[in-house]
Amino acid sequence: MIAAWQKKLPATSSEARAWWDKTSTEDTRTLIIEWSGQGKGSEDFFPYASQDFEVQPVTERLETKAPGTLRISKQVKKLEGQWPNQLAGLLVNKPEADQPLKAWEVKLAISGSVPSQASASTSALKPSGSLWAMLGLAFLGGLILNIMPCVLPVIALKILGFVNQSRQSPAHVRKLGVIYALGVLFSFLVLAGLVIAVQHAGRDASWGMQFQNAQFRVVITILVTLVALNLFGLFEISLGGRAMGAAGELAAKEGASGAFFNGVLATALATPCTAPFLGVALGFAFAQPSAIVVLMFLTVGLGLAAPYVILSWHPAWLKFLPKPGVWMEKFKIAMGFPMIATAIWLFTLAAPRFGRNGAFWLGMFLVLLAMAAWIWGEFVQRGARRKFLAVCISTLLLAFSYGYVLEGQLHWRSPEKISSATTSLRDSPEGIDWQPWSLAAVEKARSEGRPVFVDFTADWCVTCQANKKTSIEIPRVRAKLKEINAVALLADYTEEDDRITAELKKFGRAGVPLVLVYPKDPKSPAIVLPAVLTPGIVLDALSKAAGD
Repeated sequence: MIAAWQKKLPATSSEARAWWDKTSTEDTRTLIIEWSGQGKGSEDFFPYASQDFEVQPVTERLETKAPGTLRISKQVKKLEGQWPNQLAGLLVNKPEADQPLKAWEVKLAISGSVPSQASASTSALKPSGSLWAMLGLAFLGGLILNIMPCVLPVIALKILGFVNQSRQSPAHVRKLGVIYALGVLFSFLVLAGLVIAVQHAGRDASWGMQFQNAQFRVVITILVTLVALNLFGLFEISLGGRAMGAAGELAAKEGASGAFFNGVLATALATPCTAPFLGVALGFAFAQPSAIVVLMFLTVGLGLAAPYVILSWHPAWLKFLPKPGVWMEKFKIAMGFPMIATAIWLFTLAAPRFGRNGAFWLGMFLVLLAMAAWIWGEFVQRGARRKFLAVCISTLLLAFSYGYVLEGQLHWRSPEKISSATTSLRDSPEGIDWQPWSLAAVEKARSEGRPVFVDFTADWCVTCQANKKTSIEIPRVRAKLKEINAVALLADYTEEDDRITAELKKFGRAGVPLVLVYPKDPKSPAIVLPAVLTPGIVLDALSKAAGD
């Protein structure tokens, strides 16, 4: 029954275009909408509500010369601000009298004149900016992800990998570079599939949304902890060694599995970061058909993988790296420390979701996991006697830690529900007096003639936390907020929140961070700040909001 009703939901996109008619009055303008389809006089457009304009209910159906094309006109009344440059809503029509109504959810870029026929097939792909420009931003954003804090531990592993490969044939080094890229692209395909599945389920997707899932945070914490233990040498299933089970055959190909897994890990650790340009590109992608979502995600993946592929095909550029030697083992151990630091950060994100005792039981599980890994490495892989006994003890430890700790005590598959905050979210006595964000809170403050500062953030968003430390929670910004009598609102996106997802989508962002500054004039639009902030950017926006 659910599946049958899901088929009746509107499709997520339609090839459609819209433009203004030449005729208009001071506050009313005629909008023409055209799309492919067959209709019997039932064509219509139902817009989403807006505070700036109003689409009148009367619909005029227009004749077209092109077969299989529907065209209607609607009157748009401007309430305040500028004429809209895009419009979202539902297009509907009924092809035959005995057939069901068809509907498409669209986001139309409105042209100033009739668009050419060549652009009709791509107008649904252009809510803002051209597709090529967005692909360029996606590639650049993926490239910049390589220097974001999330991915730094993996960069260290790649440097170690290049040193290891320096004595191998150029063809083999190129092969490993390509396999690493395939790991990245595969991971981005999985992310794209997740986004498409969420959208087809009638929900809005966002960048990094997997970190809103408590189970994912536990799994990624365990994974990164195991990588750190491996670097410390507790066990010897290395990134390029022999793996067990289904991965064994791939791992035997001299580091192929290690290169692929490195690409997967780099992608997983990159998602809490939002690089410059990436938010705009992904915000564009999430409003597009499935094919464009896949294309945009693959482009981001190409940007993330590009430096390593280029270096693997030009090994002469790596002459600055030292020659392989005994130092590599020490360097490998040293790289375990940034990886364990990443695990601790992930632990702080995962544990609070499981109540007062969450940190204790998740910590106990990691200790038992480390003990099992040590027994496996010391007595199974490097030992000469009683290997079977060591296998049994290691296996029993894993079974106990999962069954008793994760399932019995942590209840990791059923985390506690998070209650929304209703009081001040101030970090410290001298910190900004944050209040919980809501659309009603924004409207209330603006109706009082006060500037509004809104920070859309999440605990797992590294870029958000960096902005907070360097450019928001600083004395100059605190003083400026008090000086202009601004209201500070915090939109916490650590856990899933459909209201915040919708607001991010409204401003063309695929995820946090998003910082908005609303001027004290309630008719003025919000000032959207860039993804990466500086104190000057924030202070300038606050001055403009106050009318200084």
